[in-house]
Amino acid sequence: MKAAARAKLAQLAQPLWCDRYLVDTNVLIAASAAMARQRGETLLPHHLEVTPDDPLLQARVLTWLEGFARSPARLVLDTAGAINIEYHRKLAFNDYGIQVLMWKLSRDEVDRVQIDFDADGNGIVPQPLDDVVHDLADRKMVAAALQALLLPGNSAIAFAGDTDWHDWEAQLTRTGLTLLPLIPDWSRARHAEKQQRHQKVLHHD
Repeated sequence: MKAAARAKLAQLAQPLWCDRYLVDTNVLIAASAAMARQRGETLLPHHLEVTPDDPLLQARVLTWLEGFARSPARLVLDTAGAINIEYHRKLAFNDYGIQVLMWKLSRDEVDRVQIDFDADGNGIVPQPLDDVVHDLADRKMVAAALQALLLPGNSAIAFAGDTDWHDWEAQLTRTGLTLLPLIPDWSRARHAEKQQRHQKVLHHD
């Protein structure tokens, strides 16, 4: 095979990356659990509590985060540091997820966007999302992702085990946001199960 043809095949084999990603905290925890297991390290409590707990699924999340770490794709943070604080609060300093954060910061592959907060310190999102995004901790993530839409290029919200993103998917995509489920077969099935349980409760009532 000619060198030019090999180079083209190699290029096609590379994943297509958005310009930037808002990375859900669960992604960093699941990937860190997989990396700790891969290194033969003792799993910390937050590694053992993360969803999903299946090592194979966590390994898939790790594969994506490793690719993101190597890529020039940028990480979305907020200027107030709320997302960064959440990352550090929920992960240990030596976790792989925090290492990726530090790598992106050191290479200046970070976009800091300005978001507003309410009196309780929760991110402010516009209607109708204010009525939809019930997880107050995730509102700063949504607010930052919306601000990232104003930057040149494209962006996405990367998530893994937090199926709330599927709850809000229709409304979020209507605002122009792109969701990237990293383990879609698992998260969509898990979300469907949650919806079925909810419907049974409503029907029982």
